[in-house]
Amino acid sequence: MKVLINGIFYSHQLTGIERFAHEISTNIDEYCSDNDNFSLAVASNLDRNLSEFKKFSIVKLFKLKTDRIFNKVLDLYLLFHKCICLDFANRIPSFGKNNVSFLHDIYCRVHPEDFVTLKDKINRIRTCAMYKKVCKRAKKICTVSEFSKKQIMEYYNVPAEKITVIYNGAEQMNNTQTDYSVFKNFPELSEKEFYFTLGSLSLRKNLKWIAKHAELYPNELFVISGGALKNVIPPELQKLQTMKNVILAGYLSDGQIKALYEKCKAFVMPSYFEGFGIPPLEALSCGAQVIISNASCFPEIYGDCAHYINPENPDVDLDELLKERVKSPEDLFEKYSFKTSAKKLYNLLKEIQNEYN
Repeated sequence: MKVLINGIFYSHQLTGIERFAHEISTNIDEYCSDNDNFSLAVASNLDRNLSEFKKFSIVKLFKLKTDRIFNKVLDLYLLFHKCICLDFANRIPSFGKNNVSFLHDIYCRVHPEDFVTLKDKINRIRTCAMYKKVCKRAKKICTVSEFSKKQIMEYYNVPAEKITVIYNGAEQMNNTQTDYSVFKNFPELSEKEFYFTLGSLSLRKNLKWIAKHAELYPNELFVISGGALKNVIPPELQKLQTMKNVILAGYLSDGQIKALYEKCKAFVMPSYFEGFGIPPLEALSCGAQVIISNASCFPEIYGDCAHYINPENPDVDLDELLKERVKSPEDLFEKYSFKTSAKKLYNLLKEIQNEYN
């Protein structure tokens, strides 16, 4: 039975889940033997070069117009082809009994209070319905932390043995060329120490903390990289745009992000909810100190290698906090590795595949 990976993430910008899916997929390809039957399904009009895949066969399904259309076409493919479908993006196909789906987190289910507008409430209902569908129909569910695993078990009554934890990694930063052009675009960063934060500008990233802290400490400079999502947009964005000690840098290249990781006084991530939280791991791999929330999955993932803040209290002296000693992150890089995680997922997929061959 063929393993078919839903490669719709290659039609998007490689951030967050898309980055995770790419890194895991390319590493699984390296583990595959010539006899393994693994494929990657992509849109026929995809202009990305997929030459890095040596063992995967590429299945071109349909000219992509929307994600919804692509996934419907994928459903039809699975109706006529027996496959184990792997989906990285919190969803599951309509057909097939042996599918493996990732639920990176169940934010929409856990924080209904964040969805205020009618559009956001409708999106939440749809997303929660898909969470439920994944939990009911998936052969195996994968998630990215023990924190998320426990929440899936609690909210959807899923047995522990059905859920496999597949961690994130950050080794792609080692192969990223540092791009210092960001300091030409924002020359003030060369003149003053700065704190850096990165991620989608969504409510759970807690930009409210950044805004209030920057207001309380006007001599500190913050750089925020990322773009606003279509849903659950934080009201603080408008305020941040007017603050003199905050730079909204927008989307930056991996090389520019690496430059900011290397030069920042510390990387700050005050999120009150994350499934894993990749940017602090990336920052640590680039030699930065990290200041993160003491909520959600962060204590589990980062242990004694980070400085912690209360996501509800922005009045904290970061200079004093950074004086506290933390452990070296070297052990984290061994535990949280795309290569290691890909091997674990490959073995899971082969186990299911062997059941039906």
